[in-house]
Amino acid sequence: MEWKASHILVSDRALAQELSRKAKQGADFASLARENSSCPSKSSGGDLGWFGPGKMVQAFEYACKNLGVGSISDVVQTQFGYHVIKVTGKRD
Repeated sequence: MEWKASHILVSDRALAQELSRKAKQGADFASLARENSSCPSKSSGGDLGWFGPGKMVQAFEYACKNLGVGSISDVVQTQFGYHVIKVTGKRD
């Protein structure tokens, strides 16, 4: 299985929770990523492209496995900070 996802990475849990809420309420995910994310992927709206098992840290991959295409995660904490993840594709 491979996933395609976008994310927003921030260092503050409260901000991540607010961004997750806004995204789930229909705010444009790519715009939120460009305006708030600390990851270099922010220039592409948070798009991380396709990746397979073992390519992302465990908590990030686990979240992607458990989200449907088009779904937005609650806050996911990793050693990099706090992520809001949107799964944009899955393929075998």
